Amino acid sequence: MARPPSRTPMAGGFLLAVSLIAGTVIGAGQGQASIGLVSGLGVGLVLLVIVWLIDRARIG
Repeated sequence: MARPPSRTPMAGGFLLAVSLIAGTVIGAGQGQASIGLVSGLGVGLVLLVIVWLIDRARIG
């Protein structure tokens, strides 16, 4: 049987959620909530991919 990885994977979903909320709040403050949401999504996805790459390098 294959042994499971000894380390638990990191989660980047929190960064995505915080980026979406922060982008929406900042965008709403400037009167552009939709653009803030899309910007927050973009930043969150970049952070999510970075966390995934670091985790993949750490485990693999």
